[in-house]
Amino acid sequence: MSWRIFERAAEGYEAWYATARGRRVDEAERALLAWLLAPFADARSVLDVGCGTGHFAAWLRSRALDVIGLDRSPAMLAELRRHHAGIPVVVGDAGCLPVRSRVVDVALLVTTLEFVERPDMVLTEAVRIARHGLVLVVLNRWSLGGLSRRVGPQARRPTLGTARDTSLFALRRMARAAAGDRLQSLHWASSLFPDGLWAARLRVPVGDVIGMAVVLSPPGRAGQP
Repeated sequence: MSWRIFERAAEGYEAWYATARGRRVDEAERALLAWLLAPFADARSVLDVGCGTGHFAAWLRSRALDVIGLDRSPAMLAELRRHHAGIPVVVGDAGCLPVRSRVVDVALLVTTLEFVERPDMVLTEAVRIARHGLVLVVLNRWSLGGLSRRVGPQARRPTLGTARDTSLFALRRMARAAAGDRLQSLHWASSLFPDGLWAARLRVPVGDVIGMAVVLSPPGRAGQP
């Protein structure tokens, strides 16, 4: 999948979070991310893989974390610099990260796996560079939003219409394969349910997003899946 679709979308990307729906999504996803970060209480550094305009990178920095943003799209990173000056950025491919192994505590991927050709390779690279683990947020195939992205109104949108949504089963399988014997534990929850339960965090995999924390054992020690 070409990263150039984000080149064209970059200028108005951040403005979506100011819409009514954008504010609701933002609130729910930040709550989900805070929960996913809880197993990594000692983490100090995060690589935001597929950071886009830096919306979540800026939020992480507000939580006193050292954040580096990485994206393939120069236009997205230009918007990040414009809105969130001071966050260091790297132009790079998520499938071949241009950083050393075990260089950061946590690798963060928020709606990144849906827009890459080889999500399994991207997760393997994320495991390689992370000391403590991964935080993943993906668009859920088995949700009302997933249906809309396939055959509904969102299917006509230039970015969401090209997303390759995943499922809890597929995400868990890929995470286990990528982590190998470093896997200590997996923690997951779903959010963005229909109105009334919009921001709920439940272990029912039908919300529009699924979040997963992949906790890794320290380098040199085998974990238990």
